Amino acid sequence: MTEAADEAARRLCYVEVELLTQQEALARQRVDVASIFAEHHVGLVRLALIMVGDQATAEDVVQEAFARTHAGRGRLRDADKALAYVRSAVLNGCRSVLRRRATVFRRSVPYEPPVWSAESAALMGEERREVLIAMRRLPRRQREALTLRYYFDLADQEIADTMGIGASTVRSTITRGLAALGRALGEES
Repeated sequence: MTEAADEAARRLCYVEVELLTQQEALARQRVDVASIFAEHHVGLVRLALIMVGDQATAEDVVQEAFARTHAGRGRLRDADKALAYVRSAVLNGCRSVLRRRATVFRRSVPYEPPVWSAESAALMGEERREVLIAMRRLPRRQREALTLRYYFDLADQEIADTMGIGASTVRSTITRGLAALGRALGEES
């Protein structure tokens, strides 16, 4: 009788494992990269543009992030976290671009952000341009946190998931970034 009970328990465990495997497969199939692309592509290109400074590179970074996400969509377990994953991939791609630029220009002329076209310079106010220049001078983590908070209006936890840091670190990074930005713009608070 104990052998029969042991056999029944083994079969039950096998069925449970099989159900869990099927549920994971269904969850992985639910990650629809195309719909994430359709909804968030423009915003992610804007994020990359702020980080890297030129449109073509920003579009390349976002396209590469989506291509890699699509190729690895089977490894995504939670469809709700897919957007945070893509945002992280975009930020990582921007970091890679900036690292490559730093390596190339380390011994030559330092990187200068691209000159804005006459049309966009006329449309963009001097104050906004000063803020963008001051943002580029901030450390990478502060610049990313401020962009995700004030440009994308993300909550602390969403920023933390995107950047791979804790929510308390996000809050302190934003506080330090705002203080540094205020100093750079000559604002006393």
